[in-house]
Amino acid sequence: MHSVADEELRRRFRGARRDPQLTVLEGFHAYKHALRFGAQIETAVATDPGELERLAADLAPDLLGRIGDGVGEVDAETLAGLVPQAPRTGVVAIARRKAADLEAALADPREAPVVLLEQPRNMGNLGACVRVSAAADAAALLTIGENDPWHPDAVRGAAGLHYALPAVAAVERSPRVDGRPLLALDPEGDVIDPATIPRRAILAFGTERHGLSDELLAEADGRIALPMRDGVSSLNLATSVAAVLYTLILRRPSE
Repeated sequence: MHSVADEELRRRFRGARRDPQLTVLEGFHAYKHALRFGAQIETAVATDPGELERLAADLAPDLLGRIGDGVGEVDAETLAGLVPQAPRTGVVAIARRKAADLEAALADPREAPVVLLEQPRNMGNLGACVRVSAAADAAALLTIGENDPWHPDAVRGAAGLHYALPAVAAVERSPRVDGRPLLALDPEGDVIDPATIPRRAILAFGTERHGLSDELLAEADGRIALPMRDGVSSLNLATSVAAVLYTLILRRPSE
């Protein structure tokens, strides 16, 4: 039988999954990245809080001495009832979402691209796009459509790296701003040439099945394509994002 405290904890985690101001962190890597990039933790529990410090010694020495602060201890059965899939590392948390402003994200003065996803379907795949965008130091990740990039399944897929860059949901249409041309990834586009891609471009990616909408393609300032072997019809969305971002990083001529 669950205790009153356990039931209250379950209620809090269920509520956090539906709260537009909160998200749920599942596993050590999501918790680690969230802390590293300034997340405000509301509740954190682990089956062995001391193990967090031991993991940090190997994987996050910058967080030693504070990663276990305020983490409550629960048994494995209780933890398994808080999230759909209990993480092997035995830690879950509720955190406040990082406030992200579309106008501020687009105004980032760095020579870094913005990733735009139109109607992303799979939350784990969306999270993987956030993860690679953060790794490649993109200026922001934006979505068009009803799916929330801060959904806990996406945060899990991103390993908590939503806190490392602006992740802005529910953009109604492709954003336009001076100094950021819109480039559409499209099989009919020109094969990508890093030397000709503007530094601050908005890079738009569609679904694996349908690609980008006709409306967004019509708005684009240009279309680019990744070269692929004949007979291969498409790439996984996160793979496409990674290929484009790292093509720009690794093949752009040095200055």
